Amino acid sequence: MCGIFGCTLTEGRAARLIHEALKRLEYRGYDSVGQATVADGRLTVKKDKGRIEEVHGRIDLDDMEGSLGIGHTRWATHGAPSNVNAHPHTDCKEELAIVHNGIIENFAELRRELEEKGHIFKSRTDSEVIAHLIEDYLKLSETFQEAVRLATKRLKGSYAIAAVSSSNPSKIVCARRESPLVLSSGHDGSFCASDATAILPLAKTAIALNEGEMATLKPGLVNVLRIADGEPVAREPFEITWSYEAAQKSGYPHFMLKEIHEQPQAVRDALRTQQIYHDLIATNLAKAKRFFFVACGTSYHACLAASYAFMKLAKIPCQAVISSEFSEQFGEIIDAGTVVIAVSQSGETSDTLNALREAKKRGATIISVTNVMGSTMTTLSDVYIGQNSGPEIGVAATKTFTAQVAVLTKLAITLALRRGTITEEASKNLIEQLEKVPDAMGLTIQRTEDLIKTISLRHHSKPSFCFLGRGVSVPTAMEGRLKLLELSYIPSLAYPAAESKHGFIAVVDEGYPVIFIAPNGENRRKILGNIMEMKARGASIISMAEEDDKEVESLSDDFVPMPGGVPELFTPLTYVIPLQFLAYYVATVNGSDVDHPRNLAKSVTVE
Repeated sequence: MCGIFGCTLTEGRAARLIHEALKRLEYRGYDSVGQATVADGRLTVKKDKGRIEEVHGRIDLDDMEGSLGIGHTRWATHGAPSNVNAHPHTDCKEELAIVHNGIIENFAELRRELEEKGHIFKSRTDSEVIAHLIEDYLKLSETFQEAVRLATKRLKGSYAIAAVSSSNPSKIVCARRESPLVLSSGHDGSFCASDATAILPLAKTAIALNEGEMATLKPGLVNVLRIADGEPVAREPFEITWSYEAAQKSGYPHFMLKEIHEQPQAVRDALRTQQIYHDLIATNLAKAKRFFFVACGTSYHACLAASYAFMKLAKIPCQAVISSEFSEQFGEIIDAGTVVIAVSQSGETSDTLNALREAKKRGATIISVTNVMGSTMTTLSDVYIGQNSGPEIGVAATKTFTAQVAVLTKLAITLALRRGTITEEASKNLIEQLEKVPDAMGLTIQRTEDLIKTISLRHHSKPSFCFLGRGVSVPTAMEGRLKLLELSYIPSLAYPAAESKHGFIAVVDEGYPVIFIAPNGENRRKILGNIMEMKARGASIISMAEEDDKEVESLSDDFVPMPGGVPELFTPLTYVIPLQFLAYYVATVNGSDVDHPRNLAKSVTVE
């Protein structure tokens, strides 16, 4: 997620304060940095791609006049990292500037509207439309605050915005929907930031801006109001009791736990990728003679889950292949009729890049899904799409998996409609159901975390675990097993449930923990038989099924009730969450460093 900081001071220069605050937000991950200040009726902007101190060394971020300013660290979603795509963004006259965290779903539509009115855009970002939209509403509004309010009412998607204007030398106007923003004031001035980390040395209390609210900041004064009607809102400040380290993690003990909890929002943002990119990819796939997914680790499991959606909805043969095996196994049949979808959080995974280079050399069309715009994988691709899940600091991937599954599932629905294997009405219904899944993910987090913590305390010392599922739940089982292996170092297994009769069943004895992923669907009846097979041999049955599934519950030693109503093809998005919790809590009870598991790296850039 992008980092935002703004300040309006009673006296002194804002630039250095902004620079220091952005340094405190570096943990969020970023690819560019920028600041804007206002002094003597003039707006000054300095920005560039790169690390904060690298950029500071080139353009001196502290040498900016003014006691009012905003700053930003950007994680690219629209437009590769570059000087022009870095924030802050300005209007045509360069009289106002904005910084933005989030994704504007309707930016293309708004940009066309504004360009037809004569606005000139400089960047490829979705964020720049906010500056031009405010500029447009200033012609109709009496105040800067009202122009921001009217502009934000036009925005669809997620946003935390801070805006300044050269004609308002002491005022910051903020607005929020889904993306976080905190405010604070004291005798030295008033501040806004993406999280409390940035304002910790400056204030002891803060105000959390809620959904659909905006605020006007002046030195020592914060006024909160509703975006819908401009009416004021009373809000009591809360005391900031976190340490700097705890504030980085929003109060969670580890980044991984924080990132598990971030998944509903990460999936909402992943699904906000512009439909035009899905349509373009679907056009390429519809013409393919053959197509493959290529990935490693968690991304490979996301591809496996997506392959079920592609085959069941789009009726197109596809195969998920581990990157390191791709060229050896399929190299001889790759040609101009082949499409390869590569998936990598970092876009720098060595084995995946090597597979892509080989496929590209043989004439294949390369499509990629990644979290890092401007990565090597995007430069090798004919078309690429962002998973938009924001930076992930814990080494073990969590929101990477769910964001990638969401993007690929939406792509499968788009391709199915393009190929005519589903109707327009069915496509619309599936998209609507997919967009409801983040709410089910939120319920899953609320209802299962404490239960899984209790289960973990009972089983943390077991020497082995096994994860079983059928159909699209097999990749979920494999991802659950990978998380437990990565974090707790406990040797673990994952099987298609029917295959467990070949080999695995020989090691099952009294108390062996077997975890079943058993959502409602065409495989439910069969997996009941597998549960009974394991129970008959003394296994300790831990099962995840819909909350009203009394039959599965009666066969289980531990039953994890899951929200109902999620289509079976979408269940990896919800059912993986308790498995992530299991890995996390088993590992923490056993004393493992969950954010930095031994021998593992976030991005595997060697063969």
